[in-house]
Amino acid sequence: MSATEETIKDIIVKIVHCDREVLTPTSTFEDMKADSLDMVQVLVALEDEFDIEIPDEDAQKFQNFGDFAAYVEARVAEKGNA
Repeated sequence: MSATEETIKDIIVKIVHCDREVLTPTSTFEDMKADSLDMVQVLVALEDEFDIEIPDEDAQKFQNFGDFAAYVEARVAEKGNA
């Protein structure tokens, strides 16, 4: 597991107050008991933490934690190569 993924988990656990064990690649936001406000807060925190932008139309495509983590990692990697 990457450091980026660990940071994403830390942020989600802090905002959503779910158990870290709930966060598997196939966990849905429903599994995490996250509502839409939680997810907005998570997105804002991740944008600040990694200095990236996550457009709403991209955020709506995430089906589970794996999609979400892969997207953030790709954006961070892109930024590093920019």
